[in-house]
Amino acid sequence: MDIRPLTPDDSPAALDAAARAFGHPPAPHEGAVRARLSDAVAAGRQFGAFDGGRLVGTSRVYGMRQWWHGRAVSLGGVTNITVAPEERGRGVGRAVVTDALHRCAGLGHALAMLYPATTPLYRSLGWEHAGAQAQVTLRAEALRTLAAAPVPVRRAGPDDAAEVAATIARVHEEAGDAGPLDLGADAWRIALGQEGRFHYLAGDGFLSYGWADGYGPEGDGTLQVHRAVAGSQETLRALWAVVGSGSSTASTVKAVVGAHDPVLWALRERTGDTLRQERWMLRVVDVPAALSGRGYPACLETAVTLAVQDPQLPANTGTWRLTVKDGEGRVEEAGPGASAVRLTPNALAALYAGVPVTTLVRAGILDAAEAAAAAPLGAVFAADAYSLDFF
Repeated sequence: MDIRPLTPDDSPAALDAAARAFGHPPAPHEGAVRARLSDAVAAGRQFGAFDGGRLVGTSRVYGMRQWWHGRAVSLGGVTNITVAPEERGRGVGRAVVTDALHRCAGLGHALAMLYPATTPLYRSLGWEHAGAQAQVTLRAEALRTLAAAPVPVRRAGPDDAAEVAATIARVHEEAGDAGPLDLGADAWRIALGQEGRFHYLAGDGFLSYGWADGYGPEGDGTLQVHRAVAGSQETLRALWAVVGSGSSTASTVKAVVGAHDPVLWALRERTGDTLRQERWMLRVVDVPAALSGRGYPACLETAVTLAVQDPQLPANTGTWRLTVKDGEGRVEEAGPGASAVRLTPNALAALYAGVPVTTLVRAGILDAAEAAAAAPLGAVFAADAYSLDFF
């Protein structure tokens, strides 16, 4: 089996592979699906596994960044993992995912993230559950209580992609958020041109929403908020007031937000809302780059030593001393005799994302013998990791 970057000539086979794995995209999204494939092929980030010249599996690695306490770390977004139905159960999936992990390393990403269709395969290669993309369902009427603030808000389109990306990044950086992605201007250029979505920009915020299932006889009167970020109370109210203005025709609003999004506390009435989560997994690809690139609690000043054993990425194997001060981390190799917390790639990924030490011990992801030594890591990596994007 040969795994290589796809060429434009391979695109029809790649689209067919995606359809067999995930179904055909709805008509309004078909153009965006083709555009993303075309961009990934052109960037050399769409890969295919071939057996005798026949495409039997695919993967894609998006180049993006992920925010951790106000600092952005290079991340490979692994997606479009497919295996031909007639080839499943023969090791193609493991080969494709292993290749994608090494592609992330070769492309210089410190982290890798994916949304798993199945946990065991990814966990066996060092990924671990880290955070969630949350969707909250609210009564549209509740948003009517968010009186619009006098903040200039304008419509946005594809030509505003760079400003949209910069605005979102600025909000996450200033808030010290953990987990959200920086997709870059090119990804937003596609999203801003997608049919059926409405986009608004403010000086320190951005809103993207639309009708969830159409409107009228074909729809159910539900609005879907795809993105709503704001750097101030005034902008938050101004953007959500745009959504709330549709409450006379929309009974429900579904919104992709962080579990602690300020809009949930700004509402006058909040009863009966429901929360659905889509879990994502994280993998540390480059230990020193990931540890030094991440942000940390600004009030913390300490040093910890980690002994990592990584069979898939041997360059990560070693003893690393992390010194944290003023919200930043400095990493250096420690001597072989240094006292250190022993970590698998899975335990390191989960700790990196802020999963509590006690949780990992009771789940069997972190050895109970390491619990006492690992306790300080809970404060070092403290985070409430979430994502606003599904890729």
